[in-house]
Amino acid sequence: MVEPIKVVARYTNGRMIKGMTRDFFPNKDRFHVATDDNPLNKPVEVTLKELKAVFVVRDFLGDSKYVERKKYQEGDTPYGIPLEVTFADGEVMVGSSMGFDSKREGFFLSPVDPMGNNVRVFVITSAVKRISQLLLKSGMAIDVSLTRRQQRS
Repeated sequence: MVEPIKVVARYTNGRMIKGMTRDFFPNKDRFHVATDDNPLNKPVEVTLKELKAVFVVRDFLGDSKYVERKKYQEGDTPYGIPLEVTFADGEVMVGSSMGFDSKREGFFLSPVDPMGNNVRVFVITSAVKRISQLLLKSGMAIDVSLTRRQQRS
């Protein structure tokens, strides 16, 4: 049996669902989240096409006093391709991805701050406005082409 993982599913409309899931797989179009506020304990079905991202978190509260690092520091050696992701709503995330492909529905991003509350994030490509590949040694970035079919306005 698959161990449950803590997730926060953030929709493109701002809605959010926090809970546990046992059936999130990046190649499936939906998964289920069991929330604490559901009196019947029936999991909520979540469809990827409605989401901005799925955040795998350490806990649901986080630490409001913690200031999350948003950039790579000199000497950092990320595992995978360093990316800066700008969502359609303006939020910017920095991290690295082992399986980034702009033609797929989504990809996993490991946040730049290993001590932050987000363990990893499954970014929904259609909810992204821009993706830049970071060239850490030069301090430059290259914009990655996104297909029109996947971009949301």
